[in-house]
Amino acid sequence: MFIFTSSIGKKFIQAVSGAFLILFLLLHGTINFFSVIDSFTGKFGIAAADDMLFTEGDGLFKLGCDFMSTPFISIMVPVLALGFAVHIIYGGWLTWRNVAARGGLKRYEVPSKAAADSWSAKNMVILGIMILGFLCFHLFHFWAKMQLPEMFGIGEFENNPYLLLMATFGNWWVLLLYLIWFGAIWLHLVHGFWSMLQTVGWNGKIWFKRVKVIGVIVATVIVLLFVLTAVNAHIQAAALMA
Repeated sequence: MFIFTSSIGKKFIQAVSGAFLILFLLLHGTINFFSVIDSFTGKFGIAAADDMLFTEGDGLFKLGCDFMSTPFISIMVPVLALGFAVHIIYGGWLTWRNVAARGGLKRYEVPSKAAADSWSAKNMVILGIMILGFLCFHLFHFWAKMQLPEMFGIGEFENNPYLLLMATFGNWWVLLLYLIWFGAIWLHLVHGFWSMLQTVGWNGKIWFKRVKVIGVIVATVIVLLFVLTAVNAHIQAAALMA
């Protein structure tokens, strides 16, 4: 099919998979940010010690985690994994094709606004590798310690996800690594957002500038949700140890 064999089709798939991941990050970041809200309402760490979902009195973050444990969301996990795989594979494939077409290590086959516009545009591969590496680090800290054990009924954090937040971000060096990761995600999203819209045709002179601004806003909001969650968890862990 044209969409799977042509360069434009592959870029379209890359754009669509990227849009899906942006929506997931926004949802994931919002639920994580509930823990920050809980800190101001006095409900940080409040979670019933039972296996029931949506227990009355639980903090917002615990309720958000319960939502992520619902059957519909659980079914979406393999879809999410597929989205990541498609985005990574097509990103690598497009990069290899561009390098081969130009006969050298250049990102784009033809002159483009992206190639000359920003550092992140020229180094999406480097950013992608960084993000992928830290993603494995992230999965080790959260998925492997919460969702995976929960599947077998042997988890210790699913009933109180606040403990996992503090156990992870209570270490300053882990917090620092995550902040670096969030910075890489911000750079990737800033370029990826408007590149995605450029792929679907929003590349006029007027809309190009507007889309870039919107991309910065969207990327900043998403990353701030994660940064504030991590910093707040570190503060809560330090207060608990004091």
